[in-house]
Amino acid sequence: MTAASASGPPRFTNRLISQTSPYLLQHAHNPVDWYPWGPEAFATATAEGKPVHVSIGYSACHWCHVLSAESFEDVETARLLNERFVNIKVDREERPDLDRIYQIAQHLLTRRSGGWPLTMFLAPEDRRPFFGGTYFPPEPRYGMPAFREVLVRVADYYASHRAELSAQSDALMQALDELEAPAASPGGRLDARPIAAARAELAATFDASYGGFGGAPKFPHPLTLELLLRDSRIGAAPSAPDTRHMANLTLRRMGEGGIYDQLGGGFSRYSVDPYWMIPHFEKMLYDNGALLAVYAQAALATGESLYARIASETAEWAMREMQSAPGGYYSSFDADSEGHEGRYYVWERAEIERALTPEELAAFAPRFGLDRAPNFEGRWHLHAFAPVEEVAGRLGLTPGEAAERIDSARRKLLAVRARRVPPARDDKVLTAWNALMIRGMATAARVLDRDDFAASAARALEFLRRTHWRRGRLLASSRDGHAHLDAYLDDYAYLAAAALELQQVRFAADELSFARELLEVLLEHFADRDAGGLYFTSDEHEALIHRSRTFGDDATPSGNGIAALTLQRMGYLLGETRYLRAAEAILRAGWSSVERHPPSHVSLLLALEESLDAPQIVILRGAGPQINGWRRELAKAYAPHRMVLAIAAGTPGLPAALAEKVPRGPAVAYVCRGSVCSAPIESLTELTQALA
Repeated sequence: MTAASASGPPRFTNRLISQTSPYLLQHAHNPVDWYPWGPEAFATATAEGKPVHVSIGYSACHWCHVLSAESFEDVETARLLNERFVNIKVDREERPDLDRIYQIAQHLLTRRSGGWPLTMFLAPEDRRPFFGGTYFPPEPRYGMPAFREVLVRVADYYASHRAELSAQSDALMQALDELEAPAASPGGRLDARPIAAARAELAATFDASYGGFGGAPKFPHPLTLELLLRDSRIGAAPSAPDTRHMANLTLRRMGEGGIYDQLGGGFSRYSVDPYWMIPHFEKMLYDNGALLAVYAQAALATGESLYARIASETAEWAMREMQSAPGGYYSSFDADSEGHEGRYYVWERAEIERALTPEELAAFAPRFGLDRAPNFEGRWHLHAFAPVEEVAGRLGLTPGEAAERIDSARRKLLAVRARRVPPARDDKVLTAWNALMIRGMATAARVLDRDDFAASAARALEFLRRTHWRRGRLLASSRDGHAHLDAYLDDYAYLAAAALELQQVRFAADELSFARELLEVLLEHFADRDAGGLYFTSDEHEALIHRSRTFGDDATPSGNGIAALTLQRMGYLLGETRYLRAAEAILRAGWSSVERHPPSHVSLLLALEESLDAPQIVILRGAGPQINGWRRELAKAYAPHRMVLAIAAGTPGLPAALAEKVPRGPAVAYVCRGSVCSAPIESLTELTQALA
């Protein structure tokens, strides 16, 4: 029995109906009496003497949908949940603070890995967890007990073992506190050893055949690829791993693989196999923003046209399918459509044959494996098998002619696919994820010389400033223009970094000032003044059972790492020594964590690189057309440790460090590294020679 009738109004409606999160709204008509996270739920549980059942997931999560269909839409399971528990639904994308705490707690309690859906059981009076898990089936299988059986056992145990649970929760809280990394000694030396160690550890797990690191499932790790592309060789021995090769092979295999949407652009979350062939089909904004940035940089670093095409198609997909009319970018596309994962993306061969000419099919079929056995549940998911050059040789064509036929086929099939029922789109706008896409768009705009990408990024930044910035503070999420929830470390750090990156495409003094405001809030309200580093939540945030301070990257970069990198760059740009000291304090606070496992702290390693070798900053002043011509010329070189800002004469509101670099004639350049700047350079030829 399901929660809604086949026709007419829903049979059930719960408190989630008033929420803005699409994920919570998906559960608003469950027979489960859901509450959103908040004091009402805990007050009710305390008054009724019930434990709290918290279910955490997100809109694009396949197994969240499975759990909902099997259990939360089942009236008998809902009856048990309503009788024995107070039930709370949480969107982990809106509340990463809660998800972070309870994922760690689940691991400590069960010694098993976490994930989504996350199922946690809490004591209502202190919100501390006493049991947890992830997905539970309706009947015993996969070595797991039935969900209803778990519910009965948990409720009974809670009723009869309250004193024991209290002691257990004290031990859990102590374990959470002990997970925090100790600060480095104030006089300790920061050096390049972790960077070299990261290279070596990545080389040891590198898949030399298909790229990537480790086995299936394979995740893209875009920031790791950025680090490998940069390969600054700080402290590297002549025998150091070939990091450029590791990055290049991984980027090529992903770009030709099924993890990349070969028709519409954009990447799925991860590959379930080691070949990058069959993905988990959800598309997340944060993955695509970060991958857009690294593919654009790789196009510049290697000259590979494939990478430029992938960057362009991913940016065009984001503008076409992910950007709202007001400017913000949506969050994700579901893995499922019409109740089946991947249905929107996979093909019957006959459907392709009907859509293409014989000439197009002859080129397209070997390129994307239609001449092989189906690779996904009796159908074909597009994955590049044969190189274009090989296809051309088989058909007696030039590579250009073969590519033209393949691209024509891709356009036709994209039009056919557009008539299918699409996966659901989560249309909330998240500050942190938008910031990652703004940075990706700005990077692609600069590298590929695409003004439309810059305009897209600027629209998104303006939307966030207009909708998510209130009374000097950021909000984390919005939907239909309604913004709410205090922003987190990642929101502030990513957005400051994105605004700074956008200045390299077209300078706006008010945007630079906004980035500075964001950093000031970080230093005032997120800083751990005892151990160093930045907390994930501000000192104005809702009090939770634990205030986390972490330095490792996960699916997204560490907020501490991005903050350190951005504080350094802004510190050098503006001559602000407070920012430089704050960045060093973050590096010292995370040093012990970085030393233990360098590859898990890539964002901090990027900041460490630039703390050891200050970035090069080029300030161009003069008439707009001339300095933008110089900027475009400099953008043709891959220089990841360089920032170039073109600031037109007469620009008002400049900070002192920029205003003192005065215009001279049509164009002039000031080249700075650290606190030392060159004499004015008034010739583009002289400038390029100086930079070379």
